[in-house]
Amino acid sequence: MSPLPPAWDALLDRPFEREPHRTTLARAEAAAETAVVYPPREDWFAAFRLTPPERVRAVILGQDPYHGPDQAMGLAFSVRKGLRLPPSLRNIFRELASDLQVPAPESGDLTSWAQQGVLLLNTVLTVEAGRANSHSALGWQAFTDRVLAALRCLPQPIAFVLWGAPAQRAYAQATGNRHQAPGTSHQSPGISDQGAGSSTILNSQFSVLNSRPPRLILTAPHPSPLSAYRGFFGSKPFSQINAFLAENGEPPIRWAE
Repeated sequence: MSPLPPAWDALLDRPFEREPHRTTLARAEAAAETAVVYPPREDWFAAFRLTPPERVRAVILGQDPYHGPDQAMGLAFSVRKGLRLPPSLRNIFRELASDLQVPAPESGDLTSWAQQGVLLLNTVLTVEAGRANSHSALGWQAFTDRVLAALRCLPQPIAFVLWGAPAQRAYAQATGNRHQAPGTSHQSPGISDQGAGSSTILNSQFSVLNSRPPRLILTAPHPSPLSAYRGFFGSKPFSQINAFLAENGEPPIRWAE
């Protein structure tokens, strides 16, 4: 039986019935037999369970799950209610409060975002406790590449949020997109979709894809303390996404819930 909800399983053409995805899943399950793996097995595909493909309106791409006790819940950047905010999520909330002029959320649980159509996708879905990136060699990236490629073909407007060079490289690899837009020396390159239409650069961090269906690509440094001051703060991704959705007849995302 597929670990994916039926709609995602159909969209991705039943990926876990074939290689290399079947082997990736088997490797992750074997690793969980001999070590503590996060998130819990029932949450490996939580992002897909909470955000069906027909409801996706934004995609925030992370790297791999948190490797601390009880933090990871299958949603990129999200932690369970009651836990202390990790530094990157704290900076995300700081930018949210500044961007939208609202109080920052108190809880780091981003389930409400996922339920509103924000796919919180890590490129690697599992990690061993205390060992960041420890499952990066299991092959999850081939699966998430497939997800990103499929998302580009959905009919609704979608914003892609790519914070940091790894997320931008992952998107470029998955979509076959190699165009580099001009930017400042400290800014990761913007990305456009060569196959879908021309790209308009709004500034060094944002580009709109004038495609059908509409796409918005947002690039900025990662929100971690090491890079947030290099352009993440002040990038205003949340208002940009809502403006894009409004322009295309979609309701805004209630980010501060």
